[in-house]
Amino acid sequence: MVERGKFIVERVQTGVRMEKRILKVLKAFGEYHDMTLGDLLEGIVLHAFDGKCPFGAESLRRIKDLKKFYGLDLDSRASHRLTESRASQPLRKGKRAK
Repeated sequence: MVERGKFIVERVQTGVRMEKRILKVLKAFGEYHDMTLGDLLEGIVLHAFDGKCPFGAESLRRIKDLKKFYGLDLDSRASHRLTESRASQPLRKGKRAK
């Protein structure tokens, strides 16, 4: 029996590459709220899909502190402009690093 207000979902394991400091801030923020990284990302994405900000004022203050702690100097203006350093690019099958 499903609890009222709960949704049954099927989750899948994924391997997503992400900027290192962004991941550190997300993991720390999730840990602060006793949430898994996956639960946190699901909540952020569902809010974004509805055109809503997923964070209140207190959460934004916490994120600002975490960004400072982890040296994350990127903001939304950096979106779609991030480029990987050669060292962090994965090797593709059949290709060798130069």
